[in-house]
Order: sequence, then structure tokens, then C-alpha cells
Amino acid sequence: MSAIILDGLDSAIVGFTTETEPRAVYDSDKILAILMDRDGMTEEQAIDYYEYNIEGGYLGEGSPLFIRVMTLEEFEEML
Repeated sequence: MSAIILDGLDSAIVGFTTETEPRAVYDSDKILAILMDRDGMTEEQAIDYYEYNIEGGYLGEGSPLFIRVMTLEEFEEML
């Protein structure tokens, strides 16, 4: 089994897992930036598209993981 790579979002990849099945790990903020820059979406359109079509989609084994990279301070503010 191999990791599923999403078309056109290579620059948002921040790594790969090495657990039982390899999976690509994407930075969700970078994906949003790509959607806005490349596709001319507003931030709201990009978020809606990302949540429904990318993050919400299950592609089977090897589906990618999505993270939001943040500082410890940003994380603590969320709590």
C-alpha cells in the first residue's frame, strides 16, 4: 500500500507517516493558500471547498492526514 498524494497540492505536504500504512501529511493552512492563490477562491470559498472536498473525503487506505501547524502559544489560546 502506498500513500495517496493529492493532485496539485505537493507544496502543502509537510511529511509522511511511517505507521502501519504510509500516509502523506498536509498542512491545512498551506492548502487553503493554494486554493486562494491558484484557483482565485476567497478565504470563505477555500475553507468550504477544503472542508467538504478535501478534509471530508475518504479515499481508502493511505488517505492523507491534515494538520494545522501552530506554535504552543496558538495552541494554548485555542484551549
